[in-house]
Amino acid sequence: MSEVNVNINVHHVTRVEGHGDIVVDVKNGEIKKCQFEVVEAPRFFEAFVRGRPYYELSHITSRICGICSVGHATASLRATENALGVELSEQTVLLRKLIFHGEIIDSHVLHTYYLVAPDLLGVNSVIPLIETHRPVVERALRIKKLSGDLCAMIGGRHTHPCAMAVGGFTHLPTEAELREMKGRLEAAREDMVATIALFATLPWPEFERETEYVSLKKDEEYAFIDGTITSTDGFSYPIDEYRKVTNEWCVPFSTAKWTKHNRESYMVGALARFNNNFDQLHPKAKEAAAKLGMKPICTNTFLNTAAQAVEMVHSVEDSIEIIDQLLTRGIKSEKPPEVNLNGGGEGVGSCDVPRGILFHNYVYDENGICTQANCIIPTNQNWANVNADMKAYLPQILDKPEDEIRLHLEMLVRAYDPCISCSTHLLNVTFV
Repeated sequence: MSEVNVNINVHHVTRVEGHGDIVVDVKNGEIKKCQFEVVEAPRFFEAFVRGRPYYELSHITSRICGICSVGHATASLRATENALGVELSEQTVLLRKLIFHGEIIDSHVLHTYYLVAPDLLGVNSVIPLIETHRPVVERALRIKKLSGDLCAMIGGRHTHPCAMAVGGFTHLPTEAELREMKGRLEAAREDMVATIALFATLPWPEFERETEYVSLKKDEEYAFIDGTITSTDGFSYPIDEYRKVTNEWCVPFSTAKWTKHNRESYMVGALARFNNNFDQLHPKAKEAAAKLGMKPICTNTFLNTAAQAVEMVHSVEDSIEIIDQLLTRGIKSEKPPEVNLNGGGEGVGSCDVPRGILFHNYVYDENGICTQANCIIPTNQNWANVNADMKAYLPQILDKPEDEIRLHLEMLVRAYDPCISCSTHLLNVTFV
């Protein structure tokens, strides 16, 4: 081991959204450098929304991400509603939960099947799986189609919802559409069973590192929208005190800010939600977790992907129950309420989107014009933990060939399902 020399530069990691590099330098067995570098240019969405009226912000900020557009729209709307004192009807709350489940399923099936499964099945992309594992690919496509149609039914289109508005919706699904969607969700249970069966057989890398897990939490449900900020280290804060958790800071090799709370890093995402909210999972999701050998507190970062599979099961089952509630109460023709600007104000909205806890914070003047904005993205909150994981994992795999070291470090980064900028790039690896 003392003679090991490794020099790895990955430009850029594939099967993640955006630009990020892995840099490793090991000389005579001593780790000189091991870090994940974010080289993406800033996107300035907080500047875009300054000077814009309150009713535009959710439509602008949903463009932050093409995968989590519902999550950004929802967090944005909650920030505006909290700032201006807008109350929501029961129907609006249920419809927002339902479309959010659609996004959770949509994003998770993309990550679990298209981005991670190829690693565990020994290929470099989902394309070869069409020949070797065609039923797996077809299942992924069915689930993706279902979740996209669920989002479009409520939001007006699959991506960047146009029907979500401050206080409600400008378009409502019909009871016939809800009944048809319920039938499709019930039929998808078979695909959920097959998904868990598949992931229960895959060779997850062995790696444990105890860290702090942060997510939203509610007593009455598995929290995706609103709640309290909760940490496995025993901390709890109201959403408007999010800065006590995020504590942003900069490092020279990242254009994305890092965050830290009780320790030097913390993790957000499906595994954090699983660890904080296991008791609120649907019983079938708990059964799925048992089949995957998972129980809280789970500290294997690679199993963040398995936690996403568990959440897909939960979202399918909870969606069915929400549709039953909507059908029982009947879809009522509701227009978004008139907004009383009340002299302006400040509000914070938070959602636990597929990649973790998200914050939007706006200040409005007396005319409902945004004067200040702050958005803290889940992936930014994970960067310090990604680097801590890499530094802990690298010594455990230094005896492997360089190609395997590179692959395992890429798999570790991919396990976080990072959303660097919503794009995909070619991988070019140079060993010196």
